Formats: sequence, C-alpha cells, structure tokens
Amino acid sequence: MRSLFIILAFFVVATHAAAQAWPAKPVRIVSPFAPGGGNDTLSRILAASLTARLAQQVVVENRPGANTIVGTELVVKSTPDGYTLIVLPNAITINPHLYRKLPFDVTKDLAPVTQIGTSPLILVVHPSLPVRSTKDFLALARAKPHELTNGSSGNGSLGHLAGALLGVMTGTSLVHVPYKGTALVVTELIGGQIVLSFASALTVVPHIRSGRLRAIAVSGPRRSSALPEVPAIAETVPGFSAELWYALFAPAHTPIDIINRLNREIGGILAQAEIKEKLTDQGVEALTGTPQDMVKLIAGDLDKWAKVVKATGARIN
Repeated sequence: MRSLFIILAFFVVATHAAAQAWPAKPVRIVSPFAPGGGNDTLSRILAASLTARLAQQVVVENRPGANTIVGTELVVKSTPDGYTLIVLPNAITINPHLYRKLPFDVTKDLAPVTQIGTSPLILVVHPSLPVRSTKDFLALARAKPHELTNGSSGNGSLGHLAGALLGVMTGTSLVHVPYKGTALVVTELIGGQIVLSFASALTVVPHIRSGRLRAIAVSGPRRSSALPEVPAIAETVPGFSAELWYALFAPAHTPIDIINRLNREIGGILAQAEIKEKLTDQGVEALTGTPQDMVKLIAGDLDKWAKVVKATGARIN
C-alpha cells in the first residue's frame, strides 16, 4: 500500500512539473474549417497573440470536414498535454442531435478552456436580389418557394439550421446548399451562384462594407454593435434567435494547470483594446469566462438545439 502511495505521489508531482514546463515546444490550434472563414480568422488572431505571450510558436492547422467532426476527432484522440487545442463554434452542441453516432462525446472527451466570443449570423444576399429588409425577404421567399438558395458551411451547420428555423417560424422554404467552409460560401455568393447565406460576421462584414454583399438582418436576439444599423430578424419574427459562439478546448484530461494557464492568457488577450476592436470590427463581441462557465453553456445549448433540430426535422444520418 505504501508503495502505491509513493507511485501516486510521484505521478502527481511529475504531472505538475510537466505542466509548469509547458510549453516547451510549438503548440497547434486546430480550426475545423477551411482557411479564410470566421473560425479560421479567430484562430489566427489568438495564435499570433499566444505566440508572443507563451514565447513559443502557436500555429493554426485547418482540418475541415463533417461540420467540425473531422477536426474535433483529431483533437480528442491527441495526447492531452496542452500541445493540441481547438477553436470550436457551437456546432458541437448541434451535432449530437443531427448525427446518430459521433466518434466522441462532447461532454466527456473535450476539456473546455474558455469562451472567446459571441456573434450573430448575418443574413446576407447577393446585391441583385430585390430585398432590403426581413419583410421583403420573407415576401420573396413566399412568392418563390423552394427557389432561393441558402449556402452554408455544411449540413447541420448553424447557417443551415438558422434558415430551417426561419422556415418553420414563417412558413417559408429555402433550398439549402452545403459547402466545406464559410469562405467557399462567400465566394459563391459574391459570384452569384447562390443568392443568400446566414454567415458569420467574421467572414462577411468586410464584403458588406465593400458593397459586394447586402446585409438584411442579424440572427441574434438584438442588433450587433459591429452593424448597429442592421436590424435583428427578431424585430420582424419575434422569438427568432440563432447566435454563434466560439470557444477554446483541449482534449479531456489535459492537466488543470495548463487549462488554467491558457484561460488566463486568453483572458489577457481579449482584454486588450486593440484585440477587442479588431473583433468588434468583424462582428464578434469578445467574451471570456471560466471552464465551469463553458460546461454550463454547453449543457444549455445541447438542450436548446435538441428542440430546434426536432422542430426542423433536420437529420444528417
């Protein structure tokens, strides 16, 4: 028994020492989307700041596919030593209701570090579409059922479900066109191959300001500070809300010292005025919290999206 205590004590001390030495080599942040999208942009902003604060190179690795599942599976199967992290949107609280079987459990196989920010999706259209308000848009959607093409970053993505939820609440029906990332959606939308998208502000705000896309409304419960002149869909369709959040995660069983260090560093980064301004310019409100706050947020969202998926009838497999 005494030898067992000695072994356990040695393990605890060794784990703590390893955490204190972290990081001793480059750290990677996985972005489970193609380069150029909102998740990728946010990951790169964090990576650049963490590189300076940790005195180690922090690199972003894109692993797109299956609405974040490909990248998330890579991370949960990685060694939980703080050298593989992932920035995820709230797609992780939607996927369990869309897929009959996932290769991981979001509540057991990921260690939440901190929330990073929130952002409404923005309903954007090609400038050729003759609509300038949610009322105009709904009138056109009713006049042309099953004709308006809604591009999203994939089946079951928030952009997909936002369109489906709007359809359920208003009696309209859009044609969903899935892509392998938001950047591809924007390219096709600007080119006129599709006519609308519920897209992340990080991706589309620059194109709205340049006039290449037209903003109709935001999907959150209230207007966005980045685009205060753009109404919320809820102003026309009371109760509508499909807001995006981003958070940083590590594999489950990552040492708590490393989780806490990352939490402090991200908090410090997001407290900087220039970082807040950079995110606000792209439609994201910086927001941090404890790992325990993230646990509560995930639990609440799992319940919320279970009801939405059931109401829309969305299912991938």
